[in-house]
Amino acid sequence: MSRLDAVRPRRLWRAVTLAVVGTVAVASAVVVGHGNAYAVTIDPNAWYQIVSRHSGLAVSVSGGSTADGAGLVQATRGSQTSQQFQFVSSGGGYYRIRARHSGKVLDVYNFSTADGANVVQWSDLNGTNQQFSVLDTTSGFVKMINRNSGKALDVWERSTVDGARISQYTDNGGDNQQWQLVNVAGGGPTGTPSPNTFANPIKLNGPDPWLQYHNGYYHLATTTWNSTITMRRSRTLGGLATATDQVVFNLAGRANGCCNMWAPEFHLLNGPSGQRWYLYYVAGQNVADFNPTQRLHVLESAGTDPMGPYTFKADLGNDWQLDASVLQVNGNTYLMGTYGGDGAGQSNFIQRLSNPWTLTGPRVRISSPTLAWERQTAPVNEGPEPLYHNGRTMIVYSASACWGPDYKLGLLTLTGSDPMSAASWTKHPNPVFQRNDANGVYAPGHNGFFKSPDGTEDWIVYHANSSAGGGCDMNRSTRAQRFTWNADGTPNFGVPARLGVTLTAPSGEVG
Repeated sequence: MSRLDAVRPRRLWRAVTLAVVGTVAVASAVVVGHGNAYAVTIDPNAWYQIVSRHSGLAVSVSGGSTADGAGLVQATRGSQTSQQFQFVSSGGGYYRIRARHSGKVLDVYNFSTADGANVVQWSDLNGTNQQFSVLDTTSGFVKMINRNSGKALDVWERSTVDGARISQYTDNGGDNQQWQLVNVAGGGPTGTPSPNTFANPIKLNGPDPWLQYHNGYYHLATTTWNSTITMRRSRTLGGLATATDQVVFNLAGRANGCCNMWAPEFHLLNGPSGQRWYLYYVAGQNVADFNPTQRLHVLESAGTDPMGPYTFKADLGNDWQLDASVLQVNGNTYLMGTYGGDGAGQSNFIQRLSNPWTLTGPRVRISSPTLAWERQTAPVNEGPEPLYHNGRTMIVYSASACWGPDYKLGLLTLTGSDPMSAASWTKHPNPVFQRNDANGVYAPGHNGFFKSPDGTEDWIVYHANSSAGGGCDMNRSTRAQRFTWNADGTPNFGVPARLGVTLTAPSGEVG
């Protein structure tokens, strides 16, 4: 960011065509009477996750129950066997869908033919209410039609939340009736479909990015440098590049922060009303020298949709502070950010939060630009971001001037017991991510972290420039790439990828 020295109605019907992923192959000679749908050939020895196109969540037996009558719901994808199913042929193109953990099969309760009837698990009786045809119409997904009722497996009310029930409903082609069959290799962690790909950038003119994967969508917010906070979302990481920004909050008219919005971050935290998204951002006044007026602020969502709606919650402090983020350690929640540094140069701070919008106790400086690589063009520590791995708590931060080509990432590790003590944090002696002239990437920084949809991979999102002369402005673009871990438990970010290079999308991506 620029610094002190820089200037549903119930259902949305939609006709679609479908196809199967992984080891499921099209048997296009077998015509089944649902529009242009065809039966598919399924590996009877394989186990599959059944993933909703609409939500990105997996069909799951509620609570991992083994009882007859346990309901089917959608849930975040994992490796649990209550999300793994085998397709057992009943002949005539129909299958019973057997849960791995219980040996029981999907069943339309009590032979119902009604729209909205519950789908449960039940002992395998090979009843017609336990038999489904699996149909493909050639574009990436399948639908499953119950033999008894002729109705489709359906996420009730097009819900995108964990725990929403699985029902049957008239076959209408809705994306909540479309499913991806993901082969689970050997019963271990969830296998991936034929991988999607993408190329950076995932957003032009996207400085200070924050990205979270939630309920089947990637959500991305970046600096706008105006009076709006915007967000875009996509089923795929690559799709963010062409997704439309939506205004989630307008700052116009706010005396203490109407303008020049920077560095938005949205965190799902527990508040007095339960889980809510808290959107932290920087904004200041509409004056010629606006930078000294920049302050931290926070919004609260009405529910659990990252897109809002949001209401203003609080101003956080009354002096120059930037780059708010949230650290959680031992049940306590802390605000992190950057400030003037009390004479030590632009530094990173930490301060306790009594709730997501209320600061308590002192503000403590935990890192300052003391090393030569943190002082290129100007001495700066900023943009602290939490990173957790195998019980280790770390902070990845940006160092040196954002308006120079040597902006980069550094690393702090919590080696003491008190995150409010600077002595508890150990600074890595070298940068962990920096410019790569061979790839044409300069000033990579102001990052965030997110998990792949199946939870098995770690990813970094960051901004960078494409020339050494690039500035600290809206020309910086948003990029993302996978990272791994060193033997000592520290992150291995590799080198920033060249723009336009084809990269494999995050594991478990559906879309």
